[in-house]
Formats: sequence, structure tokens, C-alpha cells
Amino acid sequence: METKKSRELFIEAACFIPGGVNSPVRACNSVGSKPLFIDKANGADIFDVDGNSYIDYVGSWGPMILGHCHPKVIQALKKVIKTGTSFGAPTELETQLAKLIIEFTPSVKKIRMVNSGTEATMSAIRLARGFTGKDIIIKFDGCYHGHADTLLVSAGSGVATLSIPGSPGVPNSVITHTASIKYNDIDEFKKFMKANGNNVAGIIVEPVAGNMGMVKPLSGFLETLQDYASKYGSLLIFDEVMTGFRVAKESAQGFFGVTPDITCFGKIIGGGLPVGAYGGRKDVMDYIAPMGPVYQAGTLSGNPLAMAAGIATLKELKTENFYKDLNIKTEKLVSGLKNAALNAGIKVQADSVGSMAGLFFTDLEVNNFDDAKSCNLDMFAKYYKEMLKNGIYLAPSQFESFFVSAAHTNKDIDKTIEIASQVMKNIS
Repeated sequence: METKKSRELFIEAACFIPGGVNSPVRACNSVGSKPLFIDKANGADIFDVDGNSYIDYVGSWGPMILGHCHPKVIQALKKVIKTGTSFGAPTELETQLAKLIIEFTPSVKKIRMVNSGTEATMSAIRLARGFTGKDIIIKFDGCYHGHADTLLVSAGSGVATLSIPGSPGVPNSVITHTASIKYNDIDEFKKFMKANGNNVAGIIVEPVAGNMGMVKPLSGFLETLQDYASKYGSLLIFDEVMTGFRVAKESAQGFFGVTPDITCFGKIIGGGLPVGAYGGRKDVMDYIAPMGPVYQAGTLSGNPLAMAAGIATLKELKTENFYKDLNIKTEKLVSGLKNAALNAGIKVQADSVGSMAGLFFTDLEVNNFDDAKSCNLDMFAKYYKEMLKNGIYLAPSQFESFFVSAAHTNKDIDKTIEIASQVMKNIS
């Protein structure tokens, strides 16, 4: 597979862009590779500048649940772009998308649009502190909530991929009131809350961890967070930037039956365009300016292009059997990948929640960040490169999830499993 043009473009990009990329994990350093430069995408396929095609399981890191260039999303964008790309003033589209999100998510009574998942989580943290009058925020090791200073502690995703514990440039004073606890460790969480609960403003968590690889919450974990948040007057914040409308129509909170006070969204609600949002209880959300004293603003918040793409996307999710069909395909893929490894004598852990999935090269259960970091990263790198050579586009990091879209066909799934079977034999 020839990738000469991608290599040339990467060399050029590195002269003008730090590392040649605008987000670190794209550099592919952890898998000993160089990034492909993408020319276009359609449906379940993505095409690089050298003309190679790949079955895409990254989906722009999750939001392309309908697949690339879905006709109704493109139609909505064409209609709106004729009227203008940004006004810095209210539009009806903002309210339409807000109503759809609230319709899907019973815990959300009011919602504020922002421009990214990082803005959503950053704003939710400020709101939790302002509303409760407390300082401490609890997060969990390996959960990545964007690159805001307060939350860049023991983070997953690109931070884990680059083996960075946090980041230079973040003063210790900024993270003094951020506590990071092992994901799924109920006892450690209870112990911390019993000692510090009266000073805890918020508890933020990925209800399904997606930035240390895909790690499911153990039974009782999310329920315990909800119970203790209520007991100590703290706010439970679900970071559903990745899981929102991905793992279920009602998002992860509906899937697990746990109700947060604030929810952060991103990715899917913009149909792949830059967007984020945070919403929740009416009394909490009314604490934001201009209703309340907690300030948060954004010139491009509620951008009409993102709103139109989001509306078109969420409407498609109402289609009968949409999630049933999507989940069946995902389960088939995960089962096939697991069997491909086992037949080659390679021990893996593979699982899914809805259409969000993960695969770890280990024979041990993966329940937290320490477990994820103990996996065979060299084996993953070999697997990634061989799958890519054979036309399967995966995230270039063991610490990322993969995603199935409605555009993936059974033929795509079968082909992927067939290729994985051969690749596993080659790397075993």
C-alpha cells in the first residue's frame, strides 16, 4: 500500500505545525508510524491522499454514528450555509437542537451550547463549584475530560499515549483541589468522600471510560457515585462527550439507569462539526449567567452549521430499530475480533457497550487505568500497522475506543474479521 504523498505532506506539515499534527494522538508515535493524510470519506469508508481506501472504525473519534457524508446531514448543511456561517446572535436552530437533546435525555432540563467537549467539561466544573460553594472536584484515573488545566490530572487518551502524567504549564496551585481516584474503585471513592465529602463540589466521570481504551463501569460503581453525591450535596457530572447518543438513545445514563446532575455532550450532537454542550437540573443551569452569577460565554457557541448538522443527526437516531441494528453489528465485530485472536493463540479482552468498543492485548480483566497500561502495547502496535496495511482504519493507540456506524454493512464487518484473523496469525 503506497503512502508516499501522506509522508510528503507530513514532512511539510511538521515545518509549520508542532509535530505535524493539530492533536497529539494523530501523530501515531505510540505505534511507531506516521499519520495518513485524509482526502475524503463516505459512508463507512475513508480515503487517503494516495487514493487508498479503508473501512473506518475511528469515525472522527466517535461522532460519525450515521457514517460519513450522510445525505440528510449534508443537505442540512447546504441549506444553512447559504444563509451565513456565523452571526454571534441567537438562531432558532439552537433551540431546536436543545429541545431534541432534552427530549432524549430526561436528566437534562436546560442546556448551554459551547464549542467543544473541553469547553463543556470546563464549564460544568466551574458551575459545580459556583453552585455548591465548594472547591474539590473528583475525577478518575484514565478518564480524559479535555485539556482544561483543572482536569489534566492522571488523564487518558493522548496524555496516556505520550506517557505524560499531566502537563508542564499547569501550576500545582491549579490542581490543588482536584482529586483523582482509581476508576471502578468503589471502596477508595467511599473512603475519600467520608473524609472530604463536605468540601466536594462535583464528581466528574466518563460513565463508560473511552480514553484508556473502552472500560465498562463495574456493577454498583456509578450508583455509588450518585448516592454519595446526593448524600454530601455534591453534583454528579457525567462526561458523555463520547458516550452521549452513542451507547444508547438515552446515552449512558439511560443505559445504566443512573441520573447525573450535569451532563456534558460533544461529538454526535454536532454531526461531526466542532460543538459541545452541558445541561442538567433547572436550578443548577439557571445559576449560569445571565440568569445567575457563574460566568461562561462563547462567541461561536450555537454555530448554525453545527446546530443544523446536529439536528439532522439526532433526528435519524429516532429511526425504528436504529440502535438495535447498530448494536448487533458491533457485537458481531467484537466477537469476531476476539475469536480471531484466540484462534491465533493471542489472549485479548474485547467488549462493547452499544456501538462503542475496545480491544486490549492482555489475558487479565481491564477495569481501570493501571490494568490498561499493563497491556501489551508492542503487540497492539503490530496489530494496528498490519490492519492499516490491509485497509482497516483504527485509532493509533491502545488507549482509545473504536466505533461502528450505521453505514457499516455486514460485508464490512465480515471483511474486517477475515483480515483480523490473518493479521493475528501473522503477529502471533
